[in-house]
Amino acid sequence: MTNTVDIDREAIVQTFLAETEENLTAVEENLVRLEAHPEDEEALGTVFRAAHTLKGNAASLGFAAVAEFAHAAEDLLERLRDRALPLTGGLVTLLLQAVDALRNLVPDAVAGIEGLRPDQEALRMRLLEASADDAPVGPLVDRRGQDGPGDRRAAQASAERRTLRVDIDKLDRMLNLIGEIAIARGRLAVMLQDAAKRTWESVVEAHRESDRLSMDLQEQVMKVRMVPVGPTFRQYLRTVRDVATAHGKLARLVIEGEDVEVDMTVIEHLRDPLTHMIRNAIDHGIESPDARRTRGKNPCGSITLKASHDSGNIVIEVADDGAGLSRERILERARSGGGAIEAEKLSDQEVYQLVFEPGFSTAETVTDLSGRGVGMDVVRRNIDALRGSVGIDSREGEGARITIRLPLTLAIIEGFAVGVGDETYVVPLDAVVECIEMPIEEKEKRNSHGSGVISLHGEALPYLRLRQVFALGDIAPPREHIIVVRHLGGCAGLTVDTLLGERQTVIKPLGRLFQGLPGVSGSTILGNGRVALILDVPVLLREALRQGSTLAAMS
Repeated sequence: MTNTVDIDREAIVQTFLAETEENLTAVEENLVRLEAHPEDEEALGTVFRAAHTLKGNAASLGFAAVAEFAHAAEDLLERLRDRALPLTGGLVTLLLQAVDALRNLVPDAVAGIEGLRPDQEALRMRLLEASADDAPVGPLVDRRGQDGPGDRRAAQASAERRTLRVDIDKLDRMLNLIGEIAIARGRLAVMLQDAAKRTWESVVEAHRESDRLSMDLQEQVMKVRMVPVGPTFRQYLRTVRDVATAHGKLARLVIEGEDVEVDMTVIEHLRDPLTHMIRNAIDHGIESPDARRTRGKNPCGSITLKASHDSGNIVIEVADDGAGLSRERILERARSGGGAIEAEKLSDQEVYQLVFEPGFSTAETVTDLSGRGVGMDVVRRNIDALRGSVGIDSREGEGARITIRLPLTLAIIEGFAVGVGDETYVVPLDAVVECIEMPIEEKEKRNSHGSGVISLHGEALPYLRLRQVFALGDIAPPREHIIVVRHLGGCAGLTVDTLLGERQTVIKPLGRLFQGLPGVSGSTILGNGRVALILDVPVLLREALRQGSTLAAMS
């Protein structure tokens, strides 16, 4: 009996933790909304109800310190709801600090740590004092030199227990499919045991039925893993508010496409890049209120997070209406770093790509937001790890837009298999533009990098020979093929021996020994049991650029 009680309490506590985070997220989002729209009764009611629910749940589980602290916040919220106190920026900051404190208090209580720390008790007393009268609350906390609460939340999210709420109808559908698959497997097993009395066609048909059911189950499992981007995007409402305030700027976050769904693993890997891009937009993009007024802009800058689907991919855009990127300043910084750059040969897109290089920064001084040249480098490394691509578009004085294109899922991709020698490689299908045969006159042209240039539709197409990239020998077959892939807003080619066609590819991670191998993002098991490497096209071409191949000459 005791074991049953312990198990039940553990399940209840885990539910309490999940619901608490949901309530605190709702409080945080609506407090930021209230700061811009103090008259929003619905938002204020949501905040009050969430605080009241948290207090009640904590009290019922015996977490007295949490309930006591939440009660102090609830008292202040009740006075605000009754309009006995005006909603000021100072009060919003105080309540946001209470949210941060509760995010620490609740896990501590679950871990058996009782009572409030001195700083938490001091904050509780400030909440009580603020609710007792209409005395002004102290100034906003200066967060310079510290991570903002939104950044801490993103860091905490990766360490939290990975859970996912699933619609019961989806689970019922999966359970039904599992039952049908079991029946189909049993039927197929009987037919194979009694093969002498069965026609080959009937066995193949039974296999096809089993295969169809397996594909249906796979599709349902993938749908279960799909979650809307809205909750992740809304986490940055707080980040934008706190970082802008701490640095004397005004900024608001606009969210579009909240209902767009993506694999939960993709969402987890997006947090760091989005944090870096948003902080970078506030530091480098959004001007001070006075500067914006001088330029005829709204003193409050706007940062837009937008998600959409496009050709089996998810597209994430981070746009701001700030100062934009300066082509001349980027080139100046690149030259000062020792780079030999022929500016007149570079398009704007290629110049903007320089900001993703390790150590690149246009900041004059090192601050808590920028100056060390690591932010955008982290963005590209994270996007590369997701087999995605990132590009920048900007107009100086009007703003900048960073566009990230990612696969919807990291578990299964549509791939295009190619053969080079005895090896098989898989190119993500969304990177493939077309396939052509290598021109006869080009076959004899070789250089140490295994690269060259051909004319395709009247345009120059630089290409790499995978045979030489992966050191598979110099003896090529009589016929070679070029896979045309997207590259830096244009196209490049990968030369292979044979084209094996499209296939659905289940991605397997590389072993520790092969992690970080340039140009390879994973592996898959072929139908014959052999292993095929999945190519990371952006990294593969970027490595060629760094090594000074024909691709670099064409850039």
